[in-house]
Amino acid sequence: MWFLNFLNSGIFHKDFRRQLVVTLSATLITISHGIGLGWLSPMLPKLQSTEATPLDFVIDVHEASWLGALISLGGVSGNFFFSYVMNRFGRKVSIYGLALPNTCIWFLFYFAKSVEWLYVARVCAGLTGGGMFVVLPIFLGEIADNSVRGRLCSFFNLAMNIGIMIGFIISSYVPYHIIPCAVVSLPLLYFILSTRFPEPPQQLLRWGREEAAERSLKYYRNCDGPSTSNEAQRSYQKQFDEMRQAIEQQVKEQNNESLSLTDFCNKNALKAIVTGLVLMIANIFTGTFAFINYMSNIFEAVHTQLEPNTNTIIIGAVQIVGTLASIYLVDRYGRKILLVVSCAGSAFGTAAFGIYAFYAEETDADLSAFSAWLPVTLMAFIIFVANVGVISVTMVVLVEVLPHRIRAVGTSACLGCLSFFAFTSLKAFPLMMHYFGLAATMWGCAAVSALCLFYVSVFLEETKGRSIYN
Repeated sequence: MWFLNFLNSGIFHKDFRRQLVVTLSATLITISHGIGLGWLSPMLPKLQSTEATPLDFVIDVHEASWLGALISLGGVSGNFFFSYVMNRFGRKVSIYGLALPNTCIWFLFYFAKSVEWLYVARVCAGLTGGGMFVVLPIFLGEIADNSVRGRLCSFFNLAMNIGIMIGFIISSYVPYHIIPCAVVSLPLLYFILSTRFPEPPQQLLRWGREEAAERSLKYYRNCDGPSTSNEAQRSYQKQFDEMRQAIEQQVKEQNNESLSLTDFCNKNALKAIVTGLVLMIANIFTGTFAFINYMSNIFEAVHTQLEPNTNTIIIGAVQIVGTLASIYLVDRYGRKILLVVSCAGSAFGTAAFGIYAFYAEETDADLSAFSAWLPVTLMAFIIFVANVGVISVTMVVLVEVLPHRIRAVGTSACLGCLSFFAFTSLKAFPLMMHYFGLAATMWGCAAVSALCLFYVSVFLEETKGRSIYN
């Protein structure tokens, strides 16, 4: 009985089941992208070792830093390219397009003859990731009902974290050339499934295709069957009328006056843009993205007793638990409290890990009683609290906080900054570990977390339940 009640509540309610199915289909590309992200951390030490490398070449620390960072250069290109495609040709075309660079990744990994092949593969991974962060939050936000939008959008991060953990596992234990042969099926399956659901009704209304928009909304609200109740029909009609009026108003404003500097320089827009930039800084410079890419190297640096790749896989599982917690909490308790807890926890966790790293790297202290459990526990705490807030909630808040007139441009700009920040972080992190030590690097992340905590606590407004048409 409890199971039936569970299936008829929340995102599993019959009115939202198609939204859930479409979300799961669309996030297949995110799983594949996550596998590509997780692939690097256990594989990097192998590629740097003359004995363990599965390829005909080895890479040094500078090539390793470029291998980590180039994904972000591709991300900048992906942000702006897919933003243009999405606004010019619609959400579905951009969703189809994500499959191409992701498929190329696995061919390049398989046939790699030099480090340059891996560089190009990482740029393709950036194109996929940059496009995903633009297209999927907006697409999922448009098809989702207000009451479940936060949870459905959080599936984006859950799928990526599942992919990262899979990447950690298979790159640790599966032969190098088997991995791309298996994973390349995911973007192909994603492309096939993407042909099965319609363009969001908002986009169809912008194109003036009202009948198609009605069919699309009925599809996503699961009220297009003969057994649909009168109450569901009335609810659908109310939603469609509100949506049509909102889109008509948006189109009228856009036709009467194109975007101008005034749209970006008013108080609400400036505050939203600053909030978006702070969220991008929190997402990257609290350190989690760099930790995921260089996790095995971090555990090697603190001389943990557990095998570094085992620690890395444990952290991958913790990521998934953190994202599940976010999915459960985001529409119940709101976005702001999760971001506050997340920034505070990240500041505490990275500061504590920095202290441990200082004693492990710079002193002769005997840490054997702690090395088997304390480093992985601290890192698990950092990754968990980050995924509860600054990782999972950031994109939800970004879409909700930006005014609709500048949402497309503002989202692209913020995500362009995100890719630039990610490039800076991934390029600098291994060099900072090499020249300044892990402890100083961790304390820098703690300082950024503390500053973001101050901003979120004082200036961020709660966006739970806010209409995306405002």
